Amino acid sequence: LDNQNLFSSRFILSIFPHMFDGFLNESIIKRAIQKKIVEINIHDFREFSKDPHKKVDDYQFGGGAGMILMPEPIYDCVESIRDDDSYIILMTPQGVSYNQKKANELKLKKHLIIICGHYEGFDERIRALADLEVSIGDYVLTGGELPSMVITDSIVRLLDGAIKEESTETESFNNGLLDYPVYTKPVNFRGMEVPSVLLSGHHENIKKWRYEESLKRTKERRPDILEEKTYGER
Repeated sequence: LDNQNLFSSRFILSIFPHMFDGFLNESIIKRAIQKKIVEINIHDFREFSKDPHKKVDDYQFGGGAGMILMPEPIYDCVESIRDDDSYIILMTPQGVSYNQKKANELKLKKHLIIICGHYEGFDERIRALADLEVSIGDYVLTGGELPSMVITDSIVRLLDGAIKEESTETESFNNGLLDYPVYTKPVNFRGMEVPSVLLSGHHENIKKWRYEESLKRTKERRPDILEEKTYGER
């Protein structure tokens, strides 16, 4: 099915499936599942282990600290769910840095499979399964479960019907800038007042103010984004 006409499947492979219980049963993710905008399945690839004790990791050849994931259980799990539309992501600190542009690209994938690494790492041959290796930042976590939730959340909220389209159009990064400041009641809170232009009802002035504030905030906090934007326009 076309993403524009609903239904998108997401499969997450992990040996700690219960880490996703709260994630799948709250807020926008829960509503998107209930509205049948997306289907998210958590697969415990430990179930595909041929070891009597369901072992999925072992010592690495050549020596070294920590256990690494074996390829066979992960391959068998992926092959049990993969189809012609599958696009496979491997969560790893060595992957490409994740950003909003990548989220917009991945929302178009109808059948996304995310593999969560764990322990000291994974057998190098598991990389052969992946269409893309992704990192959410230059730091190391215990496993790929939390990063996979980040990826899934960033994609699902972009799917048609998950949230109001207007909400995503004005967000940070969508126009190459950080989002502008926003305010609500009360007008005066502990001496901090809402900018008068936002109370003016003059839509063109408000639009101009928001753009200028977005530009100012981006220059102050993320000048690298402006550099990338300028370079891309050359």
